[in-house]
Amino acid sequence: MKIGIVKEIKNNENRVAITPAGVQELVKNNHEVMIEFNSGINSGFTNEAYQAVGAKIISDPAVIWQQDLVIKVKEPLKSEYKYFRKGLILFTYLHLAANLELTKELLKNKVIAIAYETVQLPNGHLPLLAPMSEIAGRRSVIFGATLLEKHHHEQKQQGILLSSIPGVNKTKVLIIGGGTAGYNAAQIAIGLQAQVTILELNEERIRFLEEQLNHQCQVLKSNVNNLTSEIIAADLVISTVLIPGAKAPKLITEAMVKTMKKGSVIIDIAIDQGGSVETIVAATTHDRPTFLKHNVIHSAVANIPGAVAKTSTLALTNATLPYINLIATSGLKEAIIKKPELKLGINCYDGNIVLPVMAQALTLPYLPLTID
Repeated sequence: MKIGIVKEIKNNENRVAITPAGVQELVKNNHEVMIEFNSGINSGFTNEAYQAVGAKIISDPAVIWQQDLVIKVKEPLKSEYKYFRKGLILFTYLHLAANLELTKELLKNKVIAIAYETVQLPNGHLPLLAPMSEIAGRRSVIFGATLLEKHHHEQKQQGILLSSIPGVNKTKVLIIGGGTAGYNAAQIAIGLQAQVTILELNEERIRFLEEQLNHQCQVLKSNVNNLTSEIIAADLVISTVLIPGAKAPKLITEAMVKTMKKGSVIIDIAIDQGGSVETIVAATTHDRPTFLKHNVIHSAVANIPGAVAKTSTLALTNATLPYINLIATSGLKEAIIKKPELKLGINCYDGNIVLPVMAQALTLPYLPLTID
């Protein structure tokens, strides 16, 4: 199969969809790989490194988009819609439940759109979302620690150190959602000796978190009462709530935000899916990551892992390469038979939405997937 890798154009998106080592595996399996010029530079991978393993370096993105399978990191932007066409297989993070315009373009052009984030195993694990959730969770605590420092910029920080100091009250970190991102955020916050509380809905997951984190933090049932009381005391709130393929529920209301400490921080990791904070109506960027509302610092960068591009690209390739290689080698129908979790990854097929939870989120028609 002919595979294209385009250069990411989203604000400060420094990742690339695949490493040279990943390309080498595809070429070894007799696939033709084309990569846009300088796609890997910001992740530390040169054009020469890709050429050395058999990739063709192409300067014109239109040529890349003409290939059978196009792999990316982030969703296509408006300037890329013109490349959509019937039969194109697009494999990337899409988060379509919060993006009606992109969804309509994919449907209109009958693109086969496969979303990394909705590929789901029977046990609920999201194998292609997990590595980026791990990174986003860990980095959210590191970034949150910076935002709490007084010198950051003109906004009204508390001027506190996230890490604990003897004789001083511990900084309070509230993590909403105990999935992969929340668990990883908790690990870092606990390591920094903050006072950590996790709110989690699933009873089995609550017990998992208690055991895996060695009872070093408080894990509470996620409900309105607990959220309302815990958010008042928090210095840093990290919301990680995400429902695969659906819009994130608005858990943190504006009324709750008004009760928070002056200079406290909210970071919403799930902004790609619409976000769970009522006072955050759109994603922020790495260039302008924060804004102030009700004296609370808000941040909702949609591509947090893009700031650590090399680590992220290596982790992403580890997760996606087996699926990319299988689709390219066996075709989509056979790939689904061999890895059934791929079926839930297919969001759009032949002009139809084939993922029910996504159709519900967008209030658009749903048609069950049928591949001839």
